[in-house]
Amino acid sequence: MRPVPRRSVLAAAALGLAGCSSNDGNGDDTGGYGYGGGDTAGPDNPALASAEGSGSLSIRSSAFEAGGTIPREFGKNQSNVNPPLEIDGVPDDAGSLALVVDDPDAVAVAGEIFVHWLVWNVPPDTTTIPEDWDVSAAVEGENDFGDVGYGGPAPPDEPHTYRFKCFAVDGMLDLAAGGTVEDLGTALSGRILARAQVTGTYTPS
Repeated sequence: MRPVPRRSVLAAAALGLAGCSSNDGNGDDTGGYGYGGGDTAGPDNPALASAEGSGSLSIRSSAFEAGGTIPREFGKNQSNVNPPLEIDGVPDDAGSLALVVDDPDAVAVAGEIFVHWLVWNVPPDTTTIPEDWDVSAAVEGENDFGDVGYGGPAPPDEPHTYRFKCFAVDGMLDLAAGGTVEDLGTALSGRILARAQVTGTYTPS
């Protein structure tokens, strides 16, 4: 029997199940999150690990304060466009940037982090990601809705925390469009120079 694809399980859970818990989803760089249920074992995949950094790299959004509420228009069932992002402090020796947007609170629903956006080979001199970004200068992967590109927040019944993560990479990644978070994690392994993240919360309507 073929296993059910990860994205199918996660999409069904994120859109249809109840009883989710909310937390900040933050942890150390080893990927330990502390979800509130005693599960502190984080993923080995660097794309799914916390991107809390201690260096100069930073990412923020003019659409919401760090830890604040993400405006409704950026949700999956609303305009479903990415919020604007600003990047600063990229290391001089970075060859590219990668972006990951995920929902660690989905662990309470489906047992896994839900991926909303994967982008890599972003030019390292990029300082602004505009709202509803045309990602022609970079490469997008497949999110857990089964689409290539951005899929906005869609928590099933309670506010969830979303991490907008930026990774400075030592060069370009040899990874084709439509790759999965597992593919991206493998490509990023051992190549991350710096990382940063900003979080926001989204409440279902």
